[in-house]
Amino acid sequence: MPVCSTRDGVEIFYKDWGQGRPVVFIHGWPLNGDAWQDQLKAVVDAGYRGIAHDRRGHGRSTPVWDGYDFDTFADDLNDLINHLDLTDVTLVAHSMGGGELARYIGRHGTRRLRSAVLLSAVPPIMAKSNNNPEGVPDEVFDSIKNGILNERSQFWKDTAEGFFSANRSGNKVTQGNKDAFWYMAMAQTIEGGVRCVDAFAYTDFTDDLKKFDIPTLVVHGDDDQVVPIDATGRKSAEIIADAELKVYEGGSHGIAMVPGDKEKFNQDLIEFLRR
Repeated sequence: MPVCSTRDGVEIFYKDWGQGRPVVFIHGWPLNGDAWQDQLKAVVDAGYRGIAHDRRGHGRSTPVWDGYDFDTFADDLNDLINHLDLTDVTLVAHSMGGGELARYIGRHGTRRLRSAVLLSAVPPIMAKSNNNPEGVPDEVFDSIKNGILNERSQFWKDTAEGFFSANRSGNKVTQGNKDAFWYMAMAQTIEGGVRCVDAFAYTDFTDDLKKFDIPTLVVHGDDDQVVPIDATGRKSAEIIADAELKVYEGGSHGIAMVPGDKEKFNQDLIEFLRR
């Protein structure tokens, strides 16, 4: 299997398909690089090189006990980009992967980058506070952690409903979408599952977003039941200089996987890459 060894000896699994200008996909929680299969094929078919890795503790990467913080995730991404000696890169990140993208720019700059896409992403900060009244209350994050610790298999099955907005009338979510979510979630370490909740809930990426100096596309569904658009996507688009915001009406958190929305996102992504 293709792997990159990080500076602390963790093996990061990745897919590397096609040739051309590189597009690196950063998955959300609790998924892995397989969540990007449709987008990988779309960009390769369009003449680009598609790369997607599994975050440490997820999928086929080393199931480590620690390192579940965004400084570490960003440095892992930097190790991968350096390992493959990538330049002129477009980073595409979903959900907590958006924090990884933002912290990468905050720590490592944009020297190797061309552009960025934030999809249903957690920046600038998810948790509710006096400064972020649109955010998610602490008790929601506590409930997520308790669900993982008490009976994570059933918890992931239940969570898939809101993740894809399968609880809305007229939705196009398939059983396959939900099964794929469960399968990927179960490949995440239980410690990683819990620790990532604290990381994506309470890490503030505002200063990282201010360092973006590359074209950035922000895509978010207005029915995102996991990462509320008013607390995250809309604010990120305001903080990032000259960012473009695309709001998908009725779009769920799992835009890149749900029939209808994923085709629309693929088209928007290819159009953005061609600019």
